Amino acid sequence: MIFHKAGKYNGDESTLPQREHHPNAVPFKEPKSMLLLSIIANAGAFLMIVLMGIPVFLLGREYITRDNSIFLVLALWFPMLTIVPHEFLHALCFKKDVYYYTNFKQGMAFVVGTEDMSKLRFIMMSLCPNLVFGWIPYLIFLLFPNLVYVGAFGTICIGMGFGDYINVFNALTQMPKGAKTYLCGIHSYWYVD
Repeated sequence: MIFHKAGKYNGDESTLPQREHHPNAVPFKEPKSMLLLSIIANAGAFLMIVLMGIPVFLLGREYITRDNSIFLVLALWFPMLTIVPHEFLHALCFKKDVYYYTNFKQGMAFVVGTEDMSKLRFIMMSLCPNLVFGWIPYLIFLLFPNLVYVGAFGTICIGMGFGDYINVFNALTQMPKGAKTYLCGIHSYWYVD
């Protein structure tokens, strides 16, 4: 992986890395604008946080006291510190050039690389940070409910990855067996040789 800090994304897709399309390339059926994707991802994140938060509240409420309530408050804010590491974990799944962009006013950070990926590698690239920061802490909480702050942290991180779950859903439902995928700008394409 060759990591490039590309800076602030200004909303102009033509400034993102592009590549020549494969002759058999099929675009993913996905939101056409970054704004629409952001709205869908944020609404999905909110819903997921609420749903995943119910077990945290029900299983962990007896462990929340005045003495440790600060940990719960911190656990709800610390996921914001994972935004950059989250994208770096995505970037580690690329073998070639990958570019890191931010637009914190719209609540987003993302990486773009234009190399070909198998369906499995694309899914693993999409899920990697969500497993590390979200699902593993959440499962630890389910095993040890006294670690309610770990569960709260995992819950927020799971929700923050909702845009990645959209990519996984698209790959699972649109890519046939043996297909490869690549990014071009903010859009994903798949093809079969």
